[in-house]
Amino acid sequence: MSQSSGIAADSRRTLLPVFAACAAIGLQAGIGMPLVPLALEQQGYDKLTIGIVSAAWPVGMLAFGTRIPQLASRFGAVPAIIGAVLVGALLSVTYTLTSGPVAWAILSFLHGIVGGVPWVVSEIWMNVVAEEKHRGRIMGIYAAMVALGMALGPVVLQVVGVYGPVPFLTGAGLSLLVALPLLPYWRTAPRIRVDATSGFMAVIVLAPLALFTAFACGLGEQVAFSFLPVYAVGAGVSPETGTLWLSAFVMGNVVLQWPIGWLADHADRRIVLAGCTLASTLLVVALPLVPAQSAGVIVVVMLWGGISFAIYPVGLALLGQRFRGGDMARANTAFSLIYILGGLVGRPLTGAAMDAFGDRGLGWTLAVFYIAACIAAVVAWRRSPA
Repeated sequence: MSQSSGIAADSRRTLLPVFAACAAIGLQAGIGMPLVPLALEQQGYDKLTIGIVSAAWPVGMLAFGTRIPQLASRFGAVPAIIGAVLVGALLSVTYTLTSGPVAWAILSFLHGIVGGVPWVVSEIWMNVVAEEKHRGRIMGIYAAMVALGMALGPVVLQVVGVYGPVPFLTGAGLSLLVALPLLPYWRTAPRIRVDATSGFMAVIVLAPLALFTAFACGLGEQVAFSFLPVYAVGAGVSPETGTLWLSAFVMGNVVLQWPIGWLADHADRRIVLAGCTLASTLLVVALPLVPAQSAGVIVVVMLWGGISFAIYPVGLALLGQRFRGGDMARANTAFSLIYILGGLVGRPLTGAAMDAFGDRGLGWTLAVFYIAACIAAVVAWRRSPA
């Protein structure tokens, strides 16, 4: 970022290491998320089973997520992130020693417990140091960095393959990159405080729109990463090409997050949310209408990815303008947990819809939640347009 970006130099110095770590987090996710669904698909399991196994990760995060602020407050942001990354790498290796939906569901649950720590702590870090007038762009850059890492993940899978132990071991090794930019900030990272008088219910009362959009965004994104490669294979493309659809999905984010973040700093963020959710609805409905072998499907997937990803950072910015100090840690954690809850609901629901209605079940399921979030954003704006 340059000074002309409008983000102050002090903020840049504080945020650059966490931006770099977030890119590495995205790389790890881009490699790891499609592996279990594709392996189970190859083994002949139905899509509902795949959805249930995939949902074990968010169950793990939900089980531990409320403790993340206290963990970061006690040990520090950087030690908490690096410790969780090391444990996660060991769990990735363990996938290669086991097989089947039961074992992988258990591993996914444990991975969710530790996997949420780098994600939530880095978001708290950013929202604590962000200036309000730049918050939308900062969250947009964050989303773009995560997306860049995610887009590179399927490219790595093109080299190492999508089946067998090698991709799991590769993901474990590359996950350690998260630690590198953070090590110099072991003692100087922003301190995360937790307000003992604040509760998660207060966050729901004060920011219902932000949390509902987190739910819709979480449902859409996590369903995409679990089922877009499976959808692509069902539409007649190879598994490797299906993982490249994920690259297209997240590369749209890299291009679109800065302009959408800029818009969120210069317009009412509720209207920006409404526009993103409406556009996402139209794109997922259009997806089955585009031939899977055409270039047009890549355009649709890129636009869907870029616009639907933007729901998350714009929602984070909306959240950040409501909370300060020790309340910020719990607000950010609640936002992340609601996002995860969206995926927990969405994966088995979408799997069942695809089993019942075919590939169209993917778009139909997502459209229902996107349009509900759009209506909620418009209603919130109409009630208080100032």
